[in-house]
Amino acid sequence: MNPNSSYPGVKVDADDTRPILIVPYMWIGDFVRGHTVVRVLKERWPNRPVDLLVTKLVAPLVDYMPGVRQGIIWDLPRSRLALAQQWELAARLRAQNYGTALVMPRTWKSALAPALAGIPERVGFVGEVRFGLINQWRWGEKKLPRMIDKKSALALPEGTPLPPEWPVPQLRVPTEEIARWRATNGLGNGPAVALAPGSVGPSKRWSYYAQAARLLIERGLDVWVIGGPGEKALAEELVAVGGPGVRDLTGTDLRNGVVAMAAAGVAVSNDSGLMHIAAAIGTPTIGIFGPTAPHLWGPLNPLAAIIQTRTTVPCQPCHRPVCTLNDHACMRDIPALDVADATERVLKDAAFGMAP
Repeated sequence: MNPNSSYPGVKVDADDTRPILIVPYMWIGDFVRGHTVVRVLKERWPNRPVDLLVTKLVAPLVDYMPGVRQGIIWDLPRSRLALAQQWELAARLRAQNYGTALVMPRTWKSALAPALAGIPERVGFVGEVRFGLINQWRWGEKKLPRMIDKKSALALPEGTPLPPEWPVPQLRVPTEEIARWRATNGLGNGPAVALAPGSVGPSKRWSYYAQAARLLIERGLDVWVIGGPGEKALAEELVAVGGPGVRDLTGTDLRNGVVAMAAAGVAVSNDSGLMHIAAAIGTPTIGIFGPTAPHLWGPLNPLAAIIQTRTTVPCQPCHRPVCTLNDHACMRDIPALDVADATERVLKDAAFGMAP
């Protein structure tokens, strides 16, 4: 084994076997991108098991993440400290004999259970007066522009120069699981376009998925609508506009979305968790961006295409969840034809092995 890792001055230690706990951000997209941290840790310590603290929502993702031993499911309430539940979680963590905890969020609450569990090394950025809860402080978080730099820096020794590129997240879905999912949903084996019209915050939602679905159906393609319960009404609209070639595959289980993205020939998505899932799987993915900047919030995995408005919108990118200026022009000015043409082109490139 090479004693040196990919990071200057950082040695590979195969003798350390103490488990590591990651306390990640729980938004789906951030959780997927957090797999990069797992890959950095496994390069440094190939024999240290890595576990993730997870909510019920993101828990299915763990089954598809190489290098993750298990997810510790614990849904703490958002609005209060819930000290009794923190003690219960600490007891579960103590039983795992973790040697290190990486606490990604800067909140006091996120660091409490690892401290109560007595995990010896608790690494995190300075924030919310967490003295005593975090015992390996890191400074300079605000100087790191990208979320992935903030998270992955915690997996390296303090002061290590950050690489220009991190290892990309990976999600691996077994082919037999994809086949069972297709059979269960009566989808056959042909190529299909997966549309993910949802997002956190209405400003990131493109306006013309129904029109794009109709264009894709007219070109002989099957269309699947993927999302959670919040996208049910929109999925019904797409089915009404596109006809029987459009399938509503929205549901409450994120696992359904993961396998759907793995089964699709191409995914078209807003800046959302499903976009990050599709990209990490390796499905050719088209990302539609309006109020957010792709270089900051896009997947680390290469996208097959990035679509943005061709018009000049002075407030773009605003990174706001709700548009307060210009009548949502950054999304309204992206024609359905542009998305349909890009989708067809990406499918053809994928058929010839040209997609990323």
